[in-house]
Amino acid sequence: MSAARQLLPGVFVGSHAIAEGLLTRGQLRRRGFRRLVQGVYADPGLPFDHQLRCRGVALLLPEGAVIGGRSAAAWWGAPFAGPADPVTVLRGEEVNWRGPRGVRVHQTVLRPGDRTEVDGLPLSIPVRTAWDVAALERLPTAVAALDGMVRAEAIGLRELRRMTHERAGLFGAARVRRAIELVDPRAESPAESWVRVALVLAGLEPIPQYEVRIDGIVSRLDFAWPEAKVALEYEGAYHFEEGRLVRDDERVDRLRTAGWIVIRISAADLRNLDAVVEKVRIALASR
Repeated sequence: MSAARQLLPGVFVGSHAIAEGLLTRGQLRRRGFRRLVQGVYADPGLPFDHQLRCRGVALLLPEGAVIGGRSAAAWWGAPFAGPADPVTVLRGEEVNWRGPRGVRVHQTVLRPGDRTEVDGLPLSIPVRTAWDVAALERLPTAVAALDGMVRAEAIGLRELRRMTHERAGLFGAARVRRAIELVDPRAESPAESWVRVALVLAGLEPIPQYEVRIDGIVSRLDFAWPEAKVALEYEGAYHFEEGRLVRDDERVDRLRTAGWIVIRISAADLRNLDAVVEKVRIALASR
């Protein structure tokens, strides 16, 4: 590795590195640095995720702006935004900054207590982050992020509910209240949150993470309707890990032998949650 490469931080503004003599423009183009947003680069050895893009955008932020919304939620227990998703930035009304492509800027009122720093990164605090996630994102996305934040204990359900009362008259309050009504930290992944939201909105109220004992063996079901003995299982990528597939198949066979209807879905089914809801309706109707 060259001396210039060693002197560069993991994330840097290209023009600054050139001005300091660490790189030439040609070297910047040829050496495989990853462009995070216009003018900002990262060492290609760093994991490329949404948090890395946030770190890049943070180098460009003017005073009075912070990483917020779903992007800040990554630091508060909900790292669900993807590397290609836009970075959410909140700026005060006095700040005139639009940001580069790949940044979603929201003008808002930022109070002094709304801002904190984590590892030098300016972030909105958990309460403000939760409000903005619920107000700005689609309902399933908002609920998934809030589920993660509560599960990580970055914020509590009581605090979320108090927030809705204290800010009842603000813009977006109805959206925030609706999202918070659906929060359940028992969800273990965004996909489980999305599925649960679809089921609840359809009037099918499942019990998440329901435990059933069969022949002395306890099985935990992602979603259950125990009176009807209907279960819905989401099988993510972990399902196909070595040994897991066999164990899951054995568990499902045990449940079915005991009289349960077990509906199994995967990531592909998330594209059509209406069809998932219909499968559950049919199973419940059969009982």
